[in-house]
Amino acid sequence: MSNQRVIVIDPVTRIEGHSKITLQLDEAGNVSDAVFHVTQFRGFEKMCEGRPLSEMPSLMARVCGICPVSHLTAAAKACDAVLAVRIPETAANLRRIMNLAQLVQSHALSFFHLASPDLLLGMDADPSRRNLFGVLAGYPELARDGIRLRQIGQTVIEILGGKKIHPAWAVPGGVNNPLVAADRDRLLAFLPEALDIAQRTLVFFKGITARFAEEAEHFGNFPSLFMGLVNDAGELEHYDGTLRIVDGNGHVLEDHFPPERYAELIPEAVEPESYLKSPYYRKLGYPEGIFRVGPLARLNVASRCGTPKADVEWEEFRAIQAGAVCGSFHFHQARLIEIIYAVEKMHQLLLDPSILSTHVRARARPNRSEGVGVAEAPRGTLIHHYRVDDNGLVTWANLIIATGNNNLAMNRSILQTARHFVVGSKLEQGMLNRVEAVIRCYDPCLSCSTHALGQMPLMIELVSASGEVLDEVIRN
Repeated sequence: MSNQRVIVIDPVTRIEGHSKITLQLDEAGNVSDAVFHVTQFRGFEKMCEGRPLSEMPSLMARVCGICPVSHLTAAAKACDAVLAVRIPETAANLRRIMNLAQLVQSHALSFFHLASPDLLLGMDADPSRRNLFGVLAGYPELARDGIRLRQIGQTVIEILGGKKIHPAWAVPGGVNNPLVAADRDRLLAFLPEALDIAQRTLVFFKGITARFAEEAEHFGNFPSLFMGLVNDAGELEHYDGTLRIVDGNGHVLEDHFPPERYAELIPEAVEPESYLKSPYYRKLGYPEGIFRVGPLARLNVASRCGTPKADVEWEEFRAIQAGAVCGSFHFHQARLIEIIYAVEKMHQLLLDPSILSTHVRARARPNRSEGVGVAEAPRGTLIHHYRVDDNGLVTWANLIIATGNNNLAMNRSILQTARHFVVGSKLEQGMLNRVEAVIRCYDPCLSCSTHALGQMPLMIELVSASGEVLDEVIRN
């Protein structure tokens, strides 16, 4: 009789993607290794081959239903590079606004819908109530705030792009339509409410973080590199800018590095247990060149945010740890600060009279054989790289997704978390949930990063030193 057991836990896993975690025990029953497997594949890069360059932004917006604007933006920027055009400044700023609205709605989804059940109800709470419905019952005002904040972000996207999901508004050379005054005023009317929600949620979150001192200490808290875009002044940047890499002490290793030369910095490794690629910093090699991207990384690499209220929060955030803030638990606070920044930045851009210019597109045929587009998605640095033939048909594409950039860090994080919280041969709810919760800190989009299709369960296996499966949990 096999001692392998399956424990089904309700509700569904609060991550987007199909994955499996294997915890390996040593002979003493302690966790000796942990592996995060991503177990599905659908090759969007191959699907791009033979498609006209003009189709790429709209096609790439279909990569993901959670962050379509991020792929739309990076794809449009890569197409701009192939056309060899400088798009109108108004078009660039309109793309910025849509990308920031995407940041708001996605960060709201991550914090309020996926992470808050752990934070509000407790890591050890009964899983039958440790979910969004439990949050609605226990914290109805906060739950409503999360729904409303996400709605505002999606409405901004809809007003600009014509629809909330998979907008085809950004095109090679700019955007399809200019912004009219009436719609500009509608957008401005939403922003005070969004800022109020973000600020009071951040105050609330900072008030409960002391309850999670142990998690903050052991949820992926280790020195690593951090990568993100900054503008010319070194401030937070999500649409344009250059790459900066800092180490765990906050020392700058690469500054104002041209994004189109990303391949000189970031090779990609492949492991047999996962379809998720593992990018790394070339100068340190694999796997030592581990780096993190996303809101935590962006606040670590930036010299400041660049908007008044976000800058105040950024200074307080950077005081959490000396050097860089290395604990992955602090991704949550970084997301809320970025929402504040995004709302403030959208307000600044919309108040500029030039935002209503009707000159929003530069037209040209392909003038280069390849182009790179880099933008900051909610989950981190996103890279689209295309090559085309003389007819403007795509011959090759490479996508480095933000979640992939975090792959090495996620693996190290679950190992650290499991070693601290998982003891013995029995998976208890609290232990298990903490292993999952550290992955939720990164807010991975696994079907986006591996281009997956279908149902997305998470499996966790506990394996003995001899290779025997001692316990197994499946969420689906």
